[in-house]
Amino acid sequence: MIKRYLITDPSFYTSNPAKVVQKLLHVKAKYQPDYICLRDKQTSDYTSLAKAVSKASLQDDRTKLYLHTDFKLAHDLGCDGVHLPSNALHVIENAKALGLEVIASTHTLKEIEEAEKRGADAITFSPIFATPNKGEPLGLEKLKEINDRIRVKCFALGGIINADQVKACEAVGVHGFASIRFFLD
Repeated sequence: MIKRYLITDPSFYTSNPAKVVQKLLHVKAKYQPDYICLRDKQTSDYTSLAKAVSKASLQDDRTKLYLHTDFKLAHDLGCDGVHLPSNALHVIENAKALGLEVIASTHTLKEIEEAEKRGADAITFSPIFATPNKGEPLGLEKLKEINDRIRVKCFALGGIINADQVKACEAVGVHGFASIRFFLD
């Protein structure tokens, strides 16, 4: 069964800690994601947001909680891991040294090879389908070509908004899919 990776975005979840927690608890109950990443590049107080989410019983035997970028905070709050952007692959070893799992954002084979070499547990490869402001989609053929060449777990990311797209990614053989909009009501 393909793994489900929910990534938050403040345009759908707000940056209000109480509202984010309420929405995530609802989404978790409805969609049962295997991974949740708290991603908010807009808030001026990511720490308070992360503290609220880490205390909210989102993390359990079934669901892993990741913070975006801030591996030290992820460690301090007892999160399972960190999701690093492609421009932060150089800190994978630092996060791993703290005992965190690492998922790295990638868009090219070169970035994937770098993430693998540095010890990432998984990568996202994107964008697979058309996604607002993310450039030309790479498509399912490229996803399969990449997935067949790499050793690290691969999550398809980008424009995955419905069950047919999830099935198409699953048919390629990837470990999972990651999405913001798939998990919205």
